[in-house]
Amino acid sequence: MKLGARILKTGIAIVLAIYVARFFHMPGSFAAISAIFAIQPTIYRSYITILEQVQANIVGAIAAAAFVLLLGNDPFIIGLAAIIVITVNLKLNMKNSVSIALVTLIAIMESQGGNFAAFAATRFSTILIGILSAFVVNLVFLPPKYETRVFNKMSDLTEEIFQWIRINTRHASDHGQLKNELQRFREDLLKMEQLYALFKEERKYFKREKLAKSRKLVVYRQMITTTKKALDALKRLHRYENELQQMPEEFQQKIQDQMDMLIYNHEQVLLKYRGKITHSFTIEESANTKELVSLLMDRKEELEEDRGQCLLYHMVPLAASIIEYEEAILHLDMLITSFHSFHSETNEVALEQPEEI
Repeated sequence: MKLGARILKTGIAIVLAIYVARFFHMPGSFAAISAIFAIQPTIYRSYITILEQVQANIVGAIAAAAFVLLLGNDPFIIGLAAIIVITVNLKLNMKNSVSIALVTLIAIMESQGGNFAAFAATRFSTILIGILSAFVVNLVFLPPKYETRVFNKMSDLTEEIFQWIRINTRHASDHGQLKNELQRFREDLLKMEQLYALFKEERKYFKREKLAKSRKLVVYRQMITTTKKALDALKRLHRYENELQQMPEEFQQKIQDQMDMLIYNHEQVLLKYRGKITHSFTIEESANTKELVSLLMDRKEELEEDRGQCLLYHMVPLAASIIEYEEAILHLDMLITSFHSFHSETNEVALEQPEEI
C-alpha cells in the first residue's frame, strides 16, 4: 500500500488545524474534522471548495443560531434544522458543502447553556480554521503533477496493449486471460480519464503558459483517444480470433504486419513527444491498410460461399478498427509536430512513478 500525496496532505492539514485552534484556545476536534472535508486533489478545486465551504459554514451557523434562539436545541429541532440547511445548500448549488454545513450546525446547536453567542462564535471560528488550514496545505504542500500521472498511466497501459496485440496476432494468447485483461484495461482507461480531468483543472496564470497548456491538453486528449483505438483493435482481434484463423494465410499475415507497424509508429510518436527522437520524424499513411481492404474485396465471392459469409462480415469491422487506429496515430503525430513547433521547451515529462492519490 502506497502512502499517497493526498493521505499525507490530510494528515498535515489535521495537525495544522489542531495547532492553530489550540493557539487561539479553541477546541481542535471540529477544526480537524472540517480540514478533512476541505482537502482536495488540485489547487483549483481547493480554491472552489474553500469558497463553497465558507459559505456553507455561514449558512450552518446562521441556521443554528436562529433555531436555538427561537426553538431551542431539542434533538427533534436539530433534525429539522438539518433538513432546512440541506435544502438551502442544494438551492444555492452547494451540494458538495452540505457536510461541512451540517458539522457547523450540530457543533453550534449542541450548546448546553451559558453565553450562547460566544459559544457559537467559537465553534464557527474553529471550523473556519480547519477549512483555511486545509487550503494552505493544498496550496503549499506536495503540489500535484497530473501531467506526469496521465503520461505514466497512458504509457503503461499502451505498453500492455501492445504486448497483447503482438501475442494475439500470432495466435498465442490465452482467451480467458485476455478477457480478464480487457476488463482491467477498461478500468484503467476510466482512471486515466479522471487524471486527465484533474490535469485539465490545473490553472496557469501567464498568457504564454495558458497557450502552451491549451495545446498540451489537445495533445493529451488525442493520446488517450489513440490508446482507446488501440484497445478497440485488440478487442476486435480477441472477439474474432477464431474467425481470423479461418481466413487465408495471406490475410492473417497482413493483419499481423499492419498491427506490428502501427504499434511501432505509436511507440515512435510517444518518443517524439518526449523529445527522444531528435531527427525529423513524420508518420505517413501505410499502404498496408489499402492492401488489407483489397484482400477482403478480392476474396469477397469466396468468403460469401456457405458459412464464409460470416467471416466477411466479421473481418470488415476488424479492418475498420485497424483503419481508425491508424488515423488516430496520424492525427496524434500531426498534433505533436505542431506542438513542438511552438512549445518544444514545455514537453519534458518525468517518467518516475508518481505518488498515488
